[in-house]
Amino acid sequence: MNIRIGIDVGGTFTDAVAIDNNTYDLIGTCKVPTTHFAPEGVAAGIVKALHLVMEQCGIKPEEVIFIAHGTTQATNALLEGDVADVGILTLGRGLEGLKSKSDTNIGNIELAAGKFLHSSNVYVDSGNISVLEEQIRTGLKQLTSGGASSIVAAEAFSVDDPENENKVLEFCNAEGIPGTATNDISKLYGLKMRTRTAVVNASIMPKMLEAAMMTEQSIRAADIKSPLMVMRCDGGVMTVEEVRRRPILTILSGPAAGVAGALMYEKLSDGIFFEVGGTSTDISCVKDGKVMIKYAEVGGHKTYLNSLDVRTVGIGGGSMIELKNSKAVDVGPRSAHIAGLAYEVYTETEKIRNPRLIEVHPRTTDPPYACVECDGGVRFALTLAGAANIAGFVPENDYAAGFIDSARKAWQPLADCMKCSVEEAASIILGFSAKKNSRVAAQLMKDYGMNPRTAEFVGGGGGASAVVPHLAKTMGHRYRIAQNAPVISTIGVSLAMVRDMVERIIPNPQDTDIIAIRREAELKAIASGAAPGTIEVNVQVDTQRNMVRAIAIGATELRNKNLLNRRLSREDLLAAAAENLNVPVAFLVVAAENKGMYAVQYEKSEKKIFGLIRNKTKPLRLVDEEGVIRLQKNDAYVLQASVENWRDTVSQVLRKLTVYDDGGTTLPNLYIVLGKRIIDLSGLPAEDQIYSLGAVELSGYKPEEPLIIAGTGRGD
Repeated sequence: MNIRIGIDVGGTFTDAVAIDNNTYDLIGTCKVPTTHFAPEGVAAGIVKALHLVMEQCGIKPEEVIFIAHGTTQATNALLEGDVADVGILTLGRGLEGLKSKSDTNIGNIELAAGKFLHSSNVYVDSGNISVLEEQIRTGLKQLTSGGASSIVAAEAFSVDDPENENKVLEFCNAEGIPGTATNDISKLYGLKMRTRTAVVNASIMPKMLEAAMMTEQSIRAADIKSPLMVMRCDGGVMTVEEVRRRPILTILSGPAAGVAGALMYEKLSDGIFFEVGGTSTDISCVKDGKVMIKYAEVGGHKTYLNSLDVRTVGIGGGSMIELKNSKAVDVGPRSAHIAGLAYEVYTETEKIRNPRLIEVHPRTTDPPYACVECDGGVRFALTLAGAANIAGFVPENDYAAGFIDSARKAWQPLADCMKCSVEEAASIILGFSAKKNSRVAAQLMKDYGMNPRTAEFVGGGGGASAVVPHLAKTMGHRYRIAQNAPVISTIGVSLAMVRDMVERIIPNPQDTDIIAIRREAELKAIASGAAPGTIEVNVQVDTQRNMVRAIAIGATELRNKNLLNRRLSREDLLAAAAENLNVPVAFLVVAAENKGMYAVQYEKSEKKIFGLIRNKTKPLRLVDEEGVIRLQKNDAYVLQASVENWRDTVSQVLRKLTVYDDGGTTLPNLYIVLGKRIIDLSGLPAEDQIYSLGAVELSGYKPEEPLIIAGTGRGD
C-alpha cells in the first residue's frame, strides 16, 4: 500500500491518521498527549504518534509516501508571548532613508495582556557602497548586544531590488543568527506592513527552527524517506526548509487543516464550517467550493500574511454554565478543561450521587460557574455537551454522545433553582450558545455575500454535535456532521496540497508582467515540494489596488485518482443546480460542458417599474461531476468551445459584453473552464493580456479538448 500520514499537534493531544493513498479510506487513528515539556518539545509527541499509528496499522516505513503535520506552536508562541526579541536593521539613503527609518520603527507589539513582542532598530546608510558591509556588521553587533536574538533586514523597494536585504541575511547566516528579509515575506510595497510581518516571523524563528530540526531528524530516524511537510495557514503544506524561512505561515494552521479536510471529504459548495473543540469553535466560510482568505492580524495590527478567515467563539462542548443567583445566565467561555473538572455527561450514572449545585471560579477573576458536588466531595461540571445530549441533538454512537441519565441527574439541581424542567434548562443554555455563534456565522455570510438559503452548516471536531445541530435549527439552515469529524483536522493535514502565492503591486501590468508572476508562483510551489506536473496557477488582477496575485497549488506526487470521486448522473447534477437556484429542474439547460464541469443556466424574468418593463437574465451555476457548485453568477453569457477555437470564442464574448462609455472601455469578467480548472481572467485591463495569459494556460492541450467559456458584467 501507499500510505499518507497526517499528524495534528493540539494544545492537549497530538492526533495521527493513516490514509490509503489510492482509495483515501481512513485506515487508522491514534492520540497521544502533546509533549510541550519534553526535551525534544512537541517533536517527541509527533514521533510517538507516528510510531503508534504505524504499529497499530501495520505500516512499513517504505509504504509512507506522504507525511505532514499541523502545529499550533507558532500560534501558541504568539498568544503566550514566548517569542524572541527582534532587531531591525533598516537600510536607506537620503530623505527616502529617513522615511524608511520611521516606517520600520515597529516598537513593541502587544500580543496578549501583558505579553509583548519587543523590537529594536539600527539604521544603516546604504549610500556609501565602500563601507556598507562594515556598517552592516556593526549594526548587527549593536542589535545582538542589545538583546536581539533574531534579525529583520528592511529596505524600501526591496521587492524590486533585494540585494542589500539579502546581504544582511548572508552576514546573519555566517554568524548563526536567525534572520528574515522583508522581500522574502511579501512582494508587496508598503514597507511598514512588510516589516511588521517580518518582525512577527523573526520573533518565532528560533523556537520554530529548533522544533523543525528535531521533528525532521526524528522522522529520518524512523527510516521514512518521504520528506516531511508542514501545514500552512492558507490550507496548503510546505517543506521544512520553507518553515525555516517563513515560520509565520504556520500561524492558524490548525483551523486551516480542519477546513481542508471538510472541503475534501464533504464536497461543500457554499456553507459555514464549524470546528468544535472542548473550549472554543473555529468558524470559517466556504464559497464556490473555496475557503475565504484574508490578511491576518497580530496584536491588532494587519500583516501581509494570507490566512483563512477564521473567527473563534468561546463556545465548545466543554463550555460551562455561568450563574447569577443560582440561575443560568450564559455559557462559556470557561470550559471543564480549564476548571479541571470532569464532564457530567461522560460520567457513569452511579457516580453522580445526591448532586448539589455549587458555584466554582475556574480563575480567581471569573464569575461563578455551575458545578455539582456529589457524595464524597466529587465534583462535575455542567456543560454544553450535557445540554445537547439532554435535548436530543447528539445521535447515538456520535463522538459527543454520553450518558443522558447522568446528565439529567446532574442538571436537576440547576433546573430546580431555575424552577423549570431539566429539558427546559438545557434548551435555555443551548439558546445562549446559539446566540453567540449565530452572530458570527451571520456576519461571515454577510461579509462574503452568501445566500443564507443555500448556505449549509458543516460540523467538525469532537464537539460538533454539541453545537451545530441546534444552531442550524435556530438559524434555519441544513446541516451535516463531517465524516470522521473528530479527526477532520488531521485528515486535512494528510490530504493537503502544496500551496504558494506571489503578490505584487504593478500599475498597468503588461502581459509579460503577468506571465512572469505566474511562473514565479509556479517555481515557489515547486520549491515548497510540489511535483511540477501537478501544479495549477490562478492569476488574479485587482485594477483598483494595482495588485497582481498568482496562487499556485500542486500535489506532492501524481495521485492515482481524484479524492472520493463520485460521478453523479446528469439528472442529479441538474437537481443540485435546481436546489441552489430554487427553480424546477425543467427550467434548466446545460449551456456548455467539458469532461469535468457543466454550465447550467435558465432564463429568469423579473418585472420592474410597476411591471412596465421585464428584465431578463441568465443565472449560471457551474457544477462539477460530483455536484459541487464551483461558480455562481447572476447573469452570464456562456459558450461551448475547444482549445482549437478558444480565441474566436473569447472574442465573441468580449464583443458582446465589453462596455464603452465616457470613462473608457470596461472589459467583462471572463472564465475559461478546462476540466475542473476555472481559469479566471477577470480584472485584466487589456484584451491582449487576456489572450496572452489564456495562451499560457492552454498551451500543451489537444485542440479538441472541450472548454466552457463564460463572461459576466464587471459588476457581477
